[in-house]
Amino acid sequence: MKSTVEHLSPTRVRINVEVPFDELKPNFDRAYQELAKQVRIPGFRPGKVPAPVLESRIGRAPVLDEVVNEAVPSKYMEAVNSNDVHTLGRPELEVTNIADGEQIEFTAEVDVRPELTVPAFGELAVTVDDVEVTEDEVQEQLDELRARFATLTGVERPAAHGDYTSIDLSATVDGEEVSDAQTSGLSYEIGSGQLIEGIDDALIGASEGDTRNFTTTLVAGDHAGREADVTVTLNSVKERQLPEADDEFAQMASEFDTVEELLADLRERLGRVKRMQQGMQARDRILEALLENTEVPLPETAVQSEVEGREHDAVHPFDHDEERFVESLQQQGKTREQFDSETREEAEQAVRTQLVLDTIADTEDISVSDNELTERIIYQAQQSGISPDQYVQQIQQSNQLGVIYADIRRSKALFSVVRQSTVTDTEGNALDLDELFGTQEEGGETEEQPEVVEAESEEQSRSTGSE
Repeated sequence: MKSTVEHLSPTRVRINVEVPFDELKPNFDRAYQELAKQVRIPGFRPGKVPAPVLESRIGRAPVLDEVVNEAVPSKYMEAVNSNDVHTLGRPELEVTNIADGEQIEFTAEVDVRPELTVPAFGELAVTVDDVEVTEDEVQEQLDELRARFATLTGVERPAAHGDYTSIDLSATVDGEEVSDAQTSGLSYEIGSGQLIEGIDDALIGASEGDTRNFTTTLVAGDHAGREADVTVTLNSVKERQLPEADDEFAQMASEFDTVEELLADLRERLGRVKRMQQGMQARDRILEALLENTEVPLPETAVQSEVEGREHDAVHPFDHDEERFVESLQQQGKTREQFDSETREEAEQAVRTQLVLDTIADTEDISVSDNELTERIIYQAQQSGISPDQYVQQIQQSNQLGVIYADIRRSKALFSVVRQSTVTDTEGNALDLDELFGTQEEGGETEEQPEVVEAESEEQSRSTGSE
């Protein structure tokens, strides 16, 4: 087989392929077998008709069609691999010549990953925020822990922000009752934002037994987007009382004997979280620097695929009902045109990122081990609330295993760049990248910090990927 690659643009090629007939003998054998099963000729059993007899009955053309339909896709892949072409999306195949007995000629136009020149990693330098844990932040963590052990006590005063109430609700639209807005004895924390807009203003200052009326726009149900007249009756008011932050509380709420030990542990935990955030900030800013300093031609096929994936994910919760989706956008103060424009920009940025990281992964000869793939699958299965076996079945059915593999490889590529870059805090101190991202082991494997891996995994799972 002979093949040549013609570059039509930085992101698209035409592959010209010539296949001599002597390479197609297996394809002809299979074609005769398949057609022989479909043809009934007296004196021969189905599937046992000799090739010359078969051709004399049905002609040569059906045989050639069968051979071409089978051979062209496989020969296309052979040409792609032999020329080391990084294709994106499906090719446009065209058979240009069939010289019976001599050769088949066809072309394939397909988008490809462009050749990129990335900046020298050692020249990349970024600044990240300092890790500083304030006493106010520690106190906030302590108060959140105290809130888990809080008690509710009835009060004889008007309702205030943060109170827990029992309420009855009803609503009408154009004078007609809204059945799915009728409820009694509903528990609600004022200021939590868990109910309809306007409910907090109506309840604050009300006393037990008071009834208040207000107008709001419904956001769910059959009347979503419609203005409704709402009536709320306050049945009871309770306030939350936090336990004292003393040694007794520390022993009840933790493994520590004193509140000082508890505070020290909270301070250390906050520090770990902030170091993780610092690591993610370093990663994001290095990626920004990479993209700013790399010219990336965008293959339209990859961008369009990313756009379609994002649109599908956005419309899917509305059962792909375009009208409902547009109504939801309008409630957010956005038009469909704005959504389309933003989606296009996000898709282009996603593809740009993928192309740069794929190029780096090739340059750095980055691979993904079975253990790394298994760990990512187990983690994402846990995030989805299903068993790893069920998750594997889902991704195999949707052909997403390759996407997960590519995501891990891109993550490793980016962390490799970060390790070779200069990362300092706002005071100019160089960060210990081993502490942020784990230690680099012999053989190129990295034992990364669990928090960093999980944060990266959550972000990658939101991307559809472009293969």
